Formats: sequence, C-alpha cells, structure tokens
Amino acid sequence: MTAVPVLKNLLAKNDDQATCNRRYFDEHRLLVINLMSSPGSGKTTLLEATIDALRNECRIGVIEGDLETENDAERIRARGVPAYQITTGSACHLDAHMVHDALHQFPLEELDILFIENVGNLVCPASFDLGQHRNVTLLSVTEGDDKPAKYPPIFRVADVVLFTKSDLLPVLDDFVSARAESNLRKLASRAPVMQISARRKLGLQAWLDWLRDELASQRTQGSQDKTARSGIQSDSMHLRERVT
Repeated sequence: MTAVPVLKNLLAKNDDQATCNRRYFDEHRLLVINLMSSPGSGKTTLLEATIDALRNECRIGVIEGDLETENDAERIRARGVPAYQITTGSACHLDAHMVHDALHQFPLEELDILFIENVGNLVCPASFDLGQHRNVTLLSVTEGDDKPAKYPPIFRVADVVLFTKSDLLPVLDDFVSARAESNLRKLASRAPVMQISARRKLGLQAWLDWLRDELASQRTQGSQDKTARSGIQSDSMHLRERVT
C-alpha cells in the first residue's frame, strides 16, 4: 500500500510551501484571506463590494481559483484591482504551490490585503494550507441551514462565517439563521457569524470592520516578528490521522 505515504508526503510538501508563503507575506506586512465556499455562494460579489467600500483605505489584490475560465478575475480587474486567475483543470482546491507561483504576478509591496478566492467546494479546500492568515467560509442562505453539520471541516477551520444572500431570507423556508449557527457551534467553533447581502449592501459594515481589525492586528504582529495562522493546519493533521 503506497497511498498513505504518498498522501502524507503531499501534505508535508504543501505545508512546507505554505510556511514559506506565510513568511513571505509577513515580510511584506500583507494580510492574506482565504475565501472558501460552495460554487455560487457569492464570493466574487463579496469581493467586488469589499473593493468598492475600501478602495480609499487599503490596497487590495486577488488570486482567483477555478477549474476553467478567467471570468472572476476579469470581474475583479474591472474594479481596478490586480487579479490573477489560477485554472486548476480538474483539481478541486488550490494548494500552496499554486499560490506561490501566482505571487510572481503581484507587486506585493504595493498591497495591504491579498484575497485568495478558493475553488468552489465545501470539502477539499479545508485541508490545504496556502499560507493564509485567516479563513473565511461563506454559506449562502439558498443552500440550507444544515451545511455546517454536513460539511464540518470547512466550517470548523473558519475564522469568520458569512451567511450570504440574506436579502433572500423572506422567500426561503429552509434556512433559519439561528439553526445554522447552532449547527456551527456544535463543531466547537467560536467564529463570529455575520449575515450579509453583498449585492444589496446589507450587513457589510461588520465584515468591513472585521477586515480593518485583522489588518491592524497583522501589522502589529509583523512589527513584533509574529504571525497569524488560520485553523487549517490542525485540519490537515486530522486528514493525516485518518489515512494512517
């Protein structure tokens, strides 16, 4: 049986590259946010609204991950923000090596926040460290409030959870915000939950304030030679344990 050693070696190499990525980000005093969700939850729309709201406060760059097309990167560039599209072909997630290669496309010294919009998937992205400082998991209210219970790893590693498309709640009968949050808390998650609609500009202030606080914290830690780490490393360890 060679599958277990190969998988462990793959994860170890990814983690090594992620550590190098994070060190590089810290050297540039850059806050890096990993956005994860299922397809169509509103990640790109959230980024567009965030760029519009913060364009006079901080400099933003975006790495986009999809199997094919440059559609999302083109939407971000239309906002006047540098964006690089990673097309994975068939891979259901980004990894640290893909992110490292994409960094050559950015003048990192001219950025304050780098967003990584991961491939739309509620499973694989949770297990691969990219070198990010924070994980953000989006849950569209159109997906149902049971998703934290059905896909625990991606919610367990979240530093903040966004219930998106909240303007649709009045016409839905299968999403109760309190029930979704209860499912999240059963995972022992303390991540703050924010209910937003990026398209309708509802609830965005809490999200923007969270970003401002994280950026300030990253700058402070960088000046003290410290770094922030998302919870994704521990989930990678769980994956290793399951395959041994």
